[in-house]
Amino acid sequence: MELVIIISSLLFAAAACLIARKRAVIESVSVVASLISFVCTAVMAHTVTKTGPFCFHEFFCVDALGTIIMLIISVVGLATTAYSVAYLREETVKGIIGMPQVRRYYVLLNLFLLAMFFAVTSSNPIFTWISIEATTLSTAFLISFYNKPNAIEAAWKYLIINSIGLLLGFFGTLLFFTSMIGVKEPGFATWNTLLSHASHFDPTIAKIAFVFVLIGYGTKVGLAPMHTWLPDAHSKAPVPISALLSGVLLNVAFIAIIRFKVIADASIGEAFSQKLFIIFGLLSILIAALIIFTQKNYKRLLAYSSIENMGIAALGFGMGGLGIFAAILHMIYHSLLKSALFLTAGNVFLKYSSTKIADIRGMISVIPVTGILFLIGLFAITGTPPSGIFFTKLFILTAGIKSHPAVTIVAIFLVALLFVGFLKHAVAMIFGEKPNAVNTGEKGGLLIFAPMALVAIAVFLSFHIPVFLNTLLTQAVAHH
Repeated sequence: MELVIIISSLLFAAAACLIARKRAVIESVSVVASLISFVCTAVMAHTVTKTGPFCFHEFFCVDALGTIIMLIISVVGLATTAYSVAYLREETVKGIIGMPQVRRYYVLLNLFLLAMFFAVTSSNPIFTWISIEATTLSTAFLISFYNKPNAIEAAWKYLIINSIGLLLGFFGTLLFFTSMIGVKEPGFATWNTLLSHASHFDPTIAKIAFVFVLIGYGTKVGLAPMHTWLPDAHSKAPVPISALLSGVLLNVAFIAIIRFKVIADASIGEAFSQKLFIIFGLLSILIAALIIFTQKNYKRLLAYSSIENMGIAALGFGMGGLGIFAAILHMIYHSLLKSALFLTAGNVFLKYSSTKIADIRGMISVIPVTGILFLIGLFAITGTPPSGIFFTKLFILTAGIKSHPAVTIVAIFLVALLFVGFLKHAVAMIFGEKPNAVNTGEKGGLLIFAPMALVAIAVFLSFHIPVFLNTLLTQAVAHH
């Protein structure tokens, strides 16, 4: 019932935004739809913690991991939708956008959130693929939102690379389904159907299928070397959309890989998938570490941080055991902090009218609250103690120190290198000399409250994991 309400509210909001004349109506229905989605997701989370996984229909099922990702979608979705109201109003005042663009933005935003909810709750791998492909279509128009040549180029690059990647993922999905030929099952084949017959799969086909799935969906996750679209897309999209792309969509695509990993592990054992996760995870961290020092755009800087953190999560799943628990928790922390960082980056752009790191100086005096939030977020996202990401990285590296000591040592070095790179840029942006042309003072309201709320939740979870969330994490680890 709750999922029906979520779908209905987001569909209604998209339709209302399409036909509404007044801006206040468009903004109100979008925020209310996100609020309804958050409340319904919280109710579903309570149900899953009490009764375990459950299905609404043969097409929709929710397990512990799916519930965690739904919570991420709803929390970050509500924050970014509320932030969008204030942010787009500021851009309208500056003459950057007009009312037609505002209407298109909210229609696509609601459809984007709807597609992600579908992807997470779908019980059928094909429907999951369709939903993730739908996120590509909706966000491509959002990336090209400002109609600038470089934004349009980034949108085309995003569309082509991700479409090819998802096509490879679809081929891998079909290979898994070929192993089901001859099996008589009523209705649609589901994740559980594939898992229950995994022991009968041809091992060679299962390996090939999982490689295609990992490369295909890994493109959407932003794992190296399939990451090339990510920095361009995340840096050109409107800031709230960048927050959703980095903080939420990457996790939605990741969950598809994890579900196929469970099926592949049941067929060929864990060793094969774990090796692949370690290779792609370490490569992603390496690419981010090598590029971070030369970044000149702070939105691209945050985008490369997403590549690193997805690599850390992949490394956790590759290490297994405690690493899986830490990887899922890492995804939560990263979603909250990265989304908050992108929202604060929006405040920086509104004040400085530039995305170049060299142009951003003296944030602590020009926009003090945003500067403090940005500094906290950067320290937390790089794993500075006592942030939650410090502990998740520690647990992941601890899980791998015995089984993969060489990989762990290299990962430690790269993580330290990334910290130095981020610190170099952060110090210059926050404590540098203020440009004479920039006036001191910042606007409050949702521009400050939205990122502050996300940072506050991340800080709270760093010191205390609520019982319901710990239950969900335990259930998710047990099944993955």
